[in-house]
Amino acid sequence: MSGSPGRPRGRLVLLEAKDPARRGGLAALLNEAGHAPVEAAAPWEVALVDLAPGEEPPEIAGGPLVLLADHVEPETGPAATGTSAVSVLPRNAPARQVEAAVVAAAAGLVVRLPGAAAPPRPGFARDEPGATLLTPREVEILAMVGDGASNKAVARRLGISAHTVKFHLEAVFRKLGVTTRAEAVAQGLRQRLIEM
Repeated sequence: MSGSPGRPRGRLVLLEAKDPARRGGLAALLNEAGHAPVEAAAPWEVALVDLAPGEEPPEIAGGPLVLLADHVEPETGPAATGTSAVSVLPRNAPARQVEAAVVAAAAGLVVRLPGAAAPPRPGFARDEPGATLLTPREVEILAMVGDGASNKAVARRLGISAHTVKFHLEAVFRKLGVTTRAEAVAQGLRQRLIEM
């Protein structure tokens, strides 16, 4: 599927919404923006989940997630969804913000607007002074390094080149202000970017 000139192509979006009216509205929003809503059995690039009050997020693994929720409790929040990149928007977010979050999530970014109370989770930026913002891929690589994986082992596991792993690690070192793998892991643990 291709979008209008100058726009990235539309995304395959796994749409989860229990309320049929909300599902229809979100499907129309996605179609209008050039994206294709798909069912769980079909391949998808981003999941868009509408979470009504009192509902728990579904287990969704395999890609980034945009969660529409008015309030997210720590025990049922992004950490419980089973995915590594969770964006959170309020359920009443304007269509342009939802569409932008879908595109951003597909690009590996995490979106969280004021009023969308996502709990802190390992790997996500914190609203604290001095917090370091690592991309989801950088956090993933830092966690593997913390587990003792070499650049080649990380590359094999992620299906990328060892050069790309080195590039990501250099960015991690720069962002964390460190010069060795051990210092990076220690700083990542201190800032709760990774867990061991």
